[in-house]
Amino acid sequence: MPTSATVLHDSPSRQLELGTARQEALFEQSRRGGDRAARNALVQRFLPLARRLARRYAHSSVPSEDLIQVANLALVNAVDRFDPERGTAFGAFAIPTILGELKRYFRDSAWAVHVTRAAQERALAVGEASEHLLNELGRAPRVREIAGHMELSEEDVLDGLQAARAFSTMSLDAPSPSGEPGSRASLEADLGVEDERFELIDDGVSLSSAVRQLPQSEQRMLRLRFVEEMTQSEIGARLGISQMQVSRLLRRALTRLQRLAGADQADDEDPGAGAQG
Repeated sequence: MPTSATVLHDSPSRQLELGTARQEALFEQSRRGGDRAARNALVQRFLPLARRLARRYAHSSVPSEDLIQVANLALVNAVDRFDPERGTAFGAFAIPTILGELKRYFRDSAWAVHVTRAAQERALAVGEASEHLLNELGRAPRVREIAGHMELSEEDVLDGLQAARAFSTMSLDAPSPSGEPGSRASLEADLGVEDERFELIDDGVSLSSAVRQLPQSEQRMLRLRFVEEMTQSEIGARLGISQMQVSRLLRRALTRLQRLAGADQADDEDPGAGAQG
């Protein structure tokens, strides 16, 4: 009978041999005999591995329960597909299988806005690097630090950070981060609105073209009145004429300007109107 010292010295390697033999026996029973109990025992044996891989993506906004469920299902799939006769350790087969399912879940189901697969993978990689540097530096890493860690350009890192913003969305009714404390301002209040003067751009272009066709004296009169915003009396004093003359000259200039602008607009609407038959 071996002494207790001998048992203690041999027990770790002996337990490893027994564990490996037991694992091989379970795969044999599950694969060839369809033994569900053996299959369930294998799944239970490697559940900690699946959970550990799922925790790699804990920094994302996806609930950890969902990630663990995806990893567990991938583990079951790996157990069913594993062939011990190929001489590969189960862990070497299961890890890429589980990680592949997690990445596929992020690509196909978790993103609020569709982006390319390359952009998704870049965003996840940048997120993992940021998490690693946060723990290492004790603060949020800068873009150049992430780029140096990943051996990428700062532009690539910025692209990854931008793509990550497409992962989740917020309601327009959510509180605005730029609002005052205690205010009820929502994100909708930060959205841009269409400039009411946008429709005036075409009119401005037509008007500028028409003004250039006026005599210099009338252009000066219009500039003094509508650009420098002088009164008719001030214009008369500037030009040495009466207010009545200023009023008559302005009216004539505006009439001519209206006619020229109308002609330009008609030409724009019917480019062939001036063509010779």
